[in-house]
Amino acid sequence: MTGDLFDDDVPTLPPAAPAVPRSKPRRTPVEPAAAGTAVHELATATPRHVHLGTSSWSFPGWKGLVWNGDHAESQLSKDGLAAYARHPLLRSVSVDRSFYRPLSSSQYAAYAVQVPDDFRFVVKAPSLVTDALVRSSEGRGLQANPAFLSPELAVSEFVQPAVDGLGAKVGALVFQISPLPASWLTRLPELLERLGAMLAALPSLPASPGAVVAVEVRDPQLLTPEFAQLLRQNGATYCLGLHAKMPPIEEQLPVLRALWPGPLVCRWSLHRRHGAYGYEDAKGLYEPFDRLVDPDPDTRQVLARVIAATTAAGFHAFVTINNKAEGSAPLSVLELATALRALVPDDATAGQACRMRAEPK
Repeated sequence: MTGDLFDDDVPTLPPAAPAVPRSKPRRTPVEPAAAGTAVHELATATPRHVHLGTSSWSFPGWKGLVWNGDHAESQLSKDGLAAYARHPLLRSVSVDRSFYRPLSSSQYAAYAVQVPDDFRFVVKAPSLVTDALVRSSEGRGLQANPAFLSPELAVSEFVQPAVDGLGAKVGALVFQISPLPASWLTRLPELLERLGAMLAALPSLPASPGAVVAVEVRDPQLLTPEFAQLLRQNGATYCLGLHAKMPPIEEQLPVLRALWPGPLVCRWSLHRRHGAYGYEDAKGLYEPFDRLVDPDPDTRQVLARVIAATTAAGFHAFVTINNKAEGSAPLSVLELATALRALVPDDATAGQACRMRAEPK
């Protein structure tokens, strides 16, 4: 009976059809969203030394604001910058990924070729240099960072690669000093000495004319006349950090006044309602970042006045805004530009005169 299973007349199964390879779905190219006449007019009215932008650019929720279709975050991260830079008002962007890991000159160069000549990057120095602590992946401090404010690493891991890759498209090189442990807050003169030594070691930037070195802090104890004097002595400026860890914008302006006249660098990161550790709360409330959930017109108005004064004096203003500032960074830029326009003469003759002011120093 067993042999019946192998009889010659038992039909055999037909050979399996060859597998047809499944083609990957074609991704729709990332194209810019159409900007209306009002946006183009607003961009034309914005002084040419004003570079407004956002923190990074890979947000699918910006469909209709920046992109013209549905795109995955991974595609926008890779291909979205060129479309972003074609938005009339977005003349800058903050490169934040460099904070987590140093980028190479070739990585910076890959960004530079995607944007027009008048576009400017605001780049964050790596935490390798700007954090006093070595941290876990969750952000918990593990031990003291021996490379904190290292002059050698500031140059080799940040300034030189950024300048080599971005060239004239460098807007601001920002050293954002992470929140300091208590041990450093009791030794501020030593901290300022170390910061001054690092700034003094930075090279001149002939390949990046108009580039600004700026220092941002997360501890209000640092906002002292000594801090401002140190920045001035080393040719750096203060990065106005609008964050719930810091005082409101009005209370940070004395540092800028001590550095006046000079360029403006501002990073508007987090709405004050969320508190010092509120990034995740803001993200949960604001995603997909397509509308202003918590408008902050008071901060916008003060910031617009600072921008207007800066550019009227003939200096650049670099301002980047996070989605977590009001809910949608592109819409925050639009509202800020609208507030700025109200402070700038809008007739053709006066507008042209504003644009023909002396080149920023």
